[in-house]
Amino acid sequence: MAKIIVFNNDTNRIETYYRNENEPMPYNTNRSLLVREFRGSSKSNTLWTTKRAMQSWNATRYLYGDPIPVGFAFKRPWEGGHSNQSQHYAGVAFDVGQRLSNSERNRLRNIARESGVWSYVEPASLTPTWVHFDKRFRSTSLFNRNIQ
Repeated sequence: MAKIIVFNNDTNRIETYYRNENEPMPYNTNRSLLVREFRGSSKSNTLWTTKRAMQSWNATRYLYGDPIPVGFAFKRPWEGGHSNQSQHYAGVAFDVGQRLSNSERNRLRNIARESGVWSYVEPASLTPTWVHFDKRFRSTSLFNRNIQ
């Protein structure tokens, strides 16, 4: 069983859920993202994300109209391949479509980009065999403060 911590962007509060591997993630519609898919290869029993990331997933899945195979979403930095500033570690990034054909990956990438629900959709030149999209937190005031 996983402990899932969700930041609810609408209420500015943290919510905690307990779900089995084959149950849907909180705020997920039509069981299109199960806990085991979100967890991927992570060994953590505690996962976290945001309500807005889950809503963006729901919108993308609806627009795509077919199941979206998930390579992984959540990943802690020491579990390989990502830094402590990774959007996967923040629980708001998805690497998907690894088993799709190139044309289906491109269709999914275009839907994700054109939907406007993601903060970032990686170009095919950087991720030719999967689609990466994330709902990263942006604040120009925070960014400006950090670079001064």
